[in-house]
Amino acid sequence: MGRKGTMVEKEIESKYLQETMTLKIYQPEAFSPLYKYNICMMQDGNDYFQMGRVATLSDKLHDSHEITNTVFAGIHYQDKHDRRKKYHPSGEQNEAYTKFLVNEVVPLLDELIPTYHMGQSRALMGDSLAGTLALMTAIKYPNTFGKVIMQSPYVDEKVLNLVKNNTDNLHAIDIYHTIGEQETKVNMTDGNTADFLKPNRELNDLLNAKGSTYHYYEIESGEHTWKYWQKDMPCVLTTMFN
Repeated sequence: MGRKGTMVEKEIESKYLQETMTLKIYQPEAFSPLYKYNICMMQDGNDYFQMGRVATLSDKLHDSHEITNTVFAGIHYQDKHDRRKKYHPSGEQNEAYTKFLVNEVVPLLDELIPTYHMGQSRALMGDSLAGTLALMTAIKYPNTFGKVIMQSPYVDEKVLNLVKNNTDNLHAIDIYHTIGEQETKVNMTDGNTADFLKPNRELNDLLNAKGSTYHYYEIESGEHTWKYWQKDMPCVLTTMFN
């Protein structure tokens, strides 16, 4: 497919995760050190590039000037067990993964990409557990990440408590949050099913009261699949990077 931008791959030997992590960085066609860029960091990176069609959308929305200069950086997981370990609020590598993002990924991107070096120009984006990770990381590091995009995030007591106990940190964060109306029986990695809709509505109530810039949508007949997340991507990107 004829992409206009450039995909750059970088490896990080992570001291926190004790493994080599790959970053896929998509720069727009007119990329230049003379401009400054937003950076959108995506967990489930390959899924966002393949199923979310982020590179194609980036080309299209930069061309039509519907988004300002934005670079998309994707980080992927090995398998569903590895993903759970890193992204789940109680995952055994969750803390290490968060430190990897803040202390290894951000400095590398700041070195490669001319940015404003401010939270407002850095977004974390994710679907399901990756969306949970985006929110929790931004709440813990609000000066580093000023935007959160979470599509159908997994929400449990740990997530709700973090939001309740960190009111001040949320004022500076712009949040985009969607959940599908049909997400009442979502199949989980551990073989159980869970109602995602109810806890997401609770999270919505909490975030609504925070006074930050907050976009919340319930997707009509939406299910916990890429079909719905992909459909929402043009709205996600034009809302958060216009």
